[in-house]
Amino acid sequence: MRALPDNLAVLRLRDFRLLLGAQGISVFGDRMVSVALAFAVIEIGGSPSEVGLVLAAATLPLVGSVLIGGVVGDRVSRRGLMVTADLVRVATQAAMAVLLLAGVAEVWSLALLGGLTGVATGFFNPASTAVLPEVVLDAEKLQQANALRSTVASASEIGGPVAAGVLVASVGAGYAIAVDAATFAVSAACLALLRPTVRPVREPSTFVDDLRGGWVAFRSRRWLWSTLVYFAFGNMLWAAWTGLGPIVAERDLGGAAVWGLVMSGFGVGALAGSIAATRIDPDRPLVVVAAIEGFFMVPIAFLAAGAPVALLVFATFVSGAAMMIGMSVWSSALQRHVPGESLSRVSSYDWFASYLFYPLGLAIWGPIADVLGLSTTLWLAFGLVLATIAALLALPDVWRLRRMPQATAAESG
Repeated sequence: MRALPDNLAVLRLRDFRLLLGAQGISVFGDRMVSVALAFAVIEIGGSPSEVGLVLAAATLPLVGSVLIGGVVGDRVSRRGLMVTADLVRVATQAAMAVLLLAGVAEVWSLALLGGLTGVATGFFNPASTAVLPEVVLDAEKLQQANALRSTVASASEIGGPVAAGVLVASVGAGYAIAVDAATFAVSAACLALLRPTVRPVREPSTFVDDLRGGWVAFRSRRWLWSTLVYFAFGNMLWAAWTGLGPIVAERDLGGAAVWGLVMSGFGVGALAGSIAATRIDPDRPLVVVAAIEGFFMVPIAFLAAGAPVALLVFATFVSGAAMMIGMSVWSSALQRHVPGESLSRVSSYDWFASYLFYPLGLAIWGPIADVLGLSTTLWLAFGLVLATIAALLALPDVWRLRRMPQATAAESG
């Protein structure tokens, strides 16, 4: 490992390599679930509304459990919690595969097992954010670590749905979900081998006290909650692209095949951005996170302007790169400026905001487009993007937060 360049030096850490492998395969499995589960419902004769019902049943428990998962992640071993969550997902996905392969699966059973998988994911995700500083002790290397984790996640985001689609088409949804169960088993094995730093013994407290303490830790950091409000609103605005884009593609661009080409730019850009992020560690991280949102959202403007397919692919490439750079910079800021004992709880609000407002955006942009038209609605969404960027950059706290915590600075405010 001595020949590694400086921006990859964190790979010399055994435990980080294990964590990287575990989270890469876990994301791969997560993305397989969304594809394989939908086709599993179709295979047993489910209607479009039943497909939607099962997918909603898998998503809503995730939203409902993530804040609780954050509290639990600060009370117990994060590694142990992640292993347990993975083993639950092994069990639920294996049970789903058995039911499908035996020909006895029903919509209600798939919805129930999908919901249990979602709950496990809700417990896994906050712990996965908070465990990294226990593995990478040098705060200077956290940006490298987050960037490399984004690189692996990007590859899994691309590969998971493709693998699920190939398996469903070749051997059926049951076998695809069985492979999905195996990915969570591999993740659990990697995590079980971790030797993270032992956290200090906590003062005895009740679950409710910890939940309240997480809220206080979140609320007392204005830079934190204002940025999460910004992210939540941004996710709602981004839904204009995902909800209206296929309609524009069908009407003006040539249909689903062309839209698939446009969307492929995200994956390639995300990989490029993740690699670039290993060399980016800005002194004012929130300024970069806010400004980069404009690049992330640029496909909305291109789509509103009626850009040709080649320019849309370029726009999605830029967007994917911007997204990964912004995510790695944000994760590093969170891990450096939030105390480890409350990091799972605080990061759970990040996950919660991401999950909650995106579906709301999917629900509202269609009706707005029915009234205003597609192009006007997309321009409205992009205009609101620019307004949110300006609003966040107008906050002194965004400019005040530096790359590393200042020894004399108060964390609150």
